[in-house]
Amino acid sequence: MQVEIILAFGGHSEQALKFYTEALGAELIVMIRWKDSPDPALRTVSSDPEKIMHASFRIGETTLMLTDGVQTLSQPDFKGITLNLGAKDDDEAKHLFAALSNGGQVQMPLAKTFWSSLSGMVVDRFGLSWMVNVSQA
Repeated sequence: MQVEIILAFGGHSEQALKFYTEALGAELIVMIRWKDSPDPALRTVSSDPEKIMHASFRIGETTLMLTDGVQTLSQPDFKGITLNLGAKDDDEAKHLFAALSNGGQVQMPLAKTFWSSLSGMVVDRFGLSWMVNVSQA
């Protein structure tokens, strides 16, 4: 069994994907817009056929999915999830944290902790909560 993460951005998936590509070096694997669905019945599910029905992207070794959802999914609400980025060193942690903080809100400034040389928490501009930690060897 494999658990996969699907992030629903309520109409902002394309902007989020662009942000994560620039900020974290995310790599797009596949993207399907509602209008391009292989199932004709799904082509009209969304009120905007240009929105993203499904996309997969990779950050480091992790694959995530995203969607704009359908009309019934208004705004994303990521209050119950935090994604952790394990940085290889302090410099990478500072870079990742600064990139995610751009347009976001710092919850816990990047600082030395008892579990990591640098750790911090930020909610990015799309409302997704992130923790950045320097991985301990």
